[in-house]
Amino acid sequence: MSTHILLAYGFDGKGHGRQLTGEAISKEIKSHNLAWVHLDADHPDTRKWLEEEVSYLDTFITEALLADETRPRMTQLNDGVLLILRGVNLNENADPEDMVSIRLWIDENRIISVRRRKLRAILDIEEKIKSSKAPKNAGDFACMLVARLFERMEPVLTTLDESTDNIEEKILENADTNLRETIINIRKKAIMFRRYMAPQKDAIGQLRMLDVSWLNETHKRSLYESHNRITRYVEDLDAIRERAQIVKDELANILADRLNKNMYVLSVIAAIFLPLGFLTGLLGINVGGIPGTDDPNAFYLFSSILIFLVVAQVVIFKKLKWF
Repeated sequence: MSTHILLAYGFDGKGHGRQLTGEAISKEIKSHNLAWVHLDADHPDTRKWLEEEVSYLDTFITEALLADETRPRMTQLNDGVLLILRGVNLNENADPEDMVSIRLWIDENRIISVRRRKLRAILDIEEKIKSSKAPKNAGDFACMLVARLFERMEPVLTTLDESTDNIEEKILENADTNLRETIINIRKKAIMFRRYMAPQKDAIGQLRMLDVSWLNETHKRSLYESHNRITRYVEDLDAIRERAQIVKDELANILADRLNKNMYVLSVIAAIFLPLGFLTGLLGINVGGIPGTDDPNAFYLFSSILIFLVVAQVVIFKKLKWF
């Protein structure tokens, strides 16, 4: 198989698929049988293959399939659909929120998918084909892909929700400035996920309302369920984002209260020692006329006066409810 063609299958319409190689790919893609070709967008031969083998595609469809940056959307052209979706990034050493795009052209007899990075949902579909559970038509393929994309999302979003729960518990148990970074990361992930899931929800909603020959009522019901699922995901992400902001504000309030309490204690201590410092400073000046200079009991008397002054201040502060 050419390096720009990652996968190629032909389907018999009964749940079975056969792998295509070489000239069989070109032959099958031009026949009236359902065929799927999965391409590498980064390979230089991909554009040439699209222009030669599926020359009927409008130029803007080809450009959309090969675009560097994409956003989930759905565009109908005659009986075909340009569908751009995103899935969580489950590749090694990757961040799940750095979602991977999959670009598709789907019509009654052809499925052309293009990717720049590996997507587990595509591998899931290949496994189904190998186990004789292949899609019977283009509508089955679209529903199967959408369902697998969303099933792969759920564990990741559940983990993010659990992380939010954990950080809320930690804030209540022991607020720490080190938790700020964790809260920011949770909120950042929720924002990044929502950036692609919100338009993806709209794309699936538009897809299920299409009037094309390869989408029947069963497919539309399946897409309706997928639309409900991603709607819930978007709502959950909104909730996580808001909870993270509330937790961040609560942490800031707790730390501010802690700082204010410390400053209050220091202020009370300073207020108590202010007159003591004044008296000791006054009697410590090196000039004549300091009382008690020749009295051996003057130090003890002065210390007693200071102790009495401290006790009097504490009593007064208590009555004023300063502490």
